[in-house]
Amino acid sequence: MTPDALAELIRSRAKSHQGRFMVALAGPPASGKSTLAALLVASLGPGAKVLPMDGFHFDNAVLEARGHLSRKGAPHTFDVAGFAQCLSRIRTGEEVAIPIFDRHLELARAAADVIDPSDRIILAEGNYLLLDRPEWHVVTGLFDLKLLIRVDEDVLVQRLRDRWASFGKPDPEAWIAGNDLPNARVVLAESIGADLVLTGW
Repeated sequence: MTPDALAELIRSRAKSHQGRFMVALAGPPASGKSTLAALLVASLGPGAKVLPMDGFHFDNAVLEARGHLSRKGAPHTFDVAGFAQCLSRIRTGEEVAIPIFDRHLELARAAADVIDPSDRIILAEGNYLLLDRPEWHVVTGLFDLKLLIRVDEDVLVQRLRDRWASFGKPDPEAWIAGNDLPNARVVLAESIGADLVLTGW
């Protein structure tokens, strides 16, 4: 399905929906979530906004104190409750400031963007939006349309190599094998309830 066709599907579903229409765009690391979300917003036009789940990463200092820094990006390295509270506020239709993750700085910038009352279609994108784990169920239950991107593992690995090379990450192969791929396998094995599965990204 092309981004324009998918945008039309979202638009048609949102038309008969009361209040904000919340879309989950889930998928493993490097599956193309951010790219697709940006294309959808461009196609949907004014009133559509992206909410990146990556803004809810725990800070490196918190992860280091907990002994989780080497697994950054795994389900337990996100502020799930904070993300759920943000989604709940967004559903009310109010203005909500949202954090944005800065890959160059490797940290989330608080209140780096704003969802305002005119934003009616919200495209949340992130790895674990459909994760079938008790602590994530409160998140999965807040969406009106659930999309899952599936990409072959060899494609993900090459994209991850390109990503980390562009950021100058030291020893990217070890990070991919020990962190990115385990996270990707969790997403693909434990995501449930998708209304539509997207392939070919």
